[in-house]
Amino acid sequence: MQSIDYDYIGTITGSLFGIPTRIYKNNTLIFYHSTVNLVKDPVSIYQADILKITDHVGYFMTAHFCYYGIVNSDNYKIVIGPTSQVPNSTPTLRDLAMQLDIPGDDIDDFIIAMQDITHIPLESLMQLLCLLNYILNNEKCFLHDVFIDDAIQKQFIESMNKHDADMFFSDETTQSITLHNTYDFEQNVMNMVRKGDYMALTGVIEKSTALKIGTMSDNQLRQLKDTFIATTTLVSRSAIHGGMNPDDAFTLSDSYIQKCESSNDYSRIINLRYRMLIDFARRVNQLQEAGAKSQLVSDVANYIDHHMSETITVEAMAKEFYMSRSYLSKRFKAESNITLTDFILNRKTEEAKHLLRYTDKPLTAISLDLGFSSPGHFSRVFRKYVSMSPSDYRKKYLN
Repeated sequence: MQSIDYDYIGTITGSLFGIPTRIYKNNTLIFYHSTVNLVKDPVSIYQADILKITDHVGYFMTAHFCYYGIVNSDNYKIVIGPTSQVPNSTPTLRDLAMQLDIPGDDIDDFIIAMQDITHIPLESLMQLLCLLNYILNNEKCFLHDVFIDDAIQKQFIESMNKHDADMFFSDETTQSITLHNTYDFEQNVMNMVRKGDYMALTGVIEKSTALKIGTMSDNQLRQLKDTFIATTTLVSRSAIHGGMNPDDAFTLSDSYIQKCESSNDYSRIINLRYRMLIDFARRVNQLQEAGAKSQLVSDVANYIDHHMSETITVEAMAKEFYMSRSYLSKRFKAESNITLTDFILNRKTEEAKHLLRYTDKPLTAISLDLGFSSPGHFSRVFRKYVSMSPSDYRKKYLN
């Protein structure tokens, strides 16, 4: 196999993107290239932490939301950075210069050089590193592999409010580089939400960046949150067009925005954005599956979703719809080819499957969350509709 010329890769990468590039071998710096003349390399402050990162593709975020991208291949480590989505303020760069012990006469030159570094979104930098990883390690990876953390996703799902069922659940532009998503791409994503096609949407998200919106703030964290809010607004409108009740869509949208605003963690907000997109699409899918049969079936499904944690009775539902119990049962069976009781328990069983797969909640807690009279009753119902016990289902998923 032909040997890899790391110096060539470093030179081309640094020159093309206008971001300082370094190469380490066995944690010793062997190459440095920068198109800007930095009085002192700011990586020295964070080098110890950066060298500890051993994933093939990774990144390091500073307290001021500058980031360094990292690719590891055998004994070599490529480190690209610092860069950021929007330029750091002069006071921030002056503070950085002080940390680097740069002489006072050189501080202004350092600030100018730092401002001349190309500013690109973290996702765009990581796409470059995914390409380098493929070249160096013959391994394909996508942004989903870098950013979406299964543990964080699990935490979001575990924190859902069961009365709202699955409740909880970018920052991109540069100057001369065209990084805005096309209108067609945005419409494609929104159409998937409108159609409830969450499986296709999952594939799109895993192999591409999220929606990109112009710069709305010169503050890194504020920019990230503002783009999250803009994306959530677009998605909630698409879900309403797909049949979601406007009050439900706005309530869910508000919940996501509140959770975004309460976080100052870049990675968690990116994970939250992923969960938000999939959650809206999945809810639309559930509504459309029921609505495709009849309005009554759709209304019943909506009633069940809003009373998931209660013991749902046909009597209470008949009162809600101003029908007699017998008429509601007969009409529902005629329009859906399933009894109302079976439909209720099927719906609850599907929610139970979701909780068993994506949370660590005990079976007793799940039983209570779904309004069953006892864990034994829950187990009997689950076995009837899934042909295995809840514990066996959980084990099957974990395996």
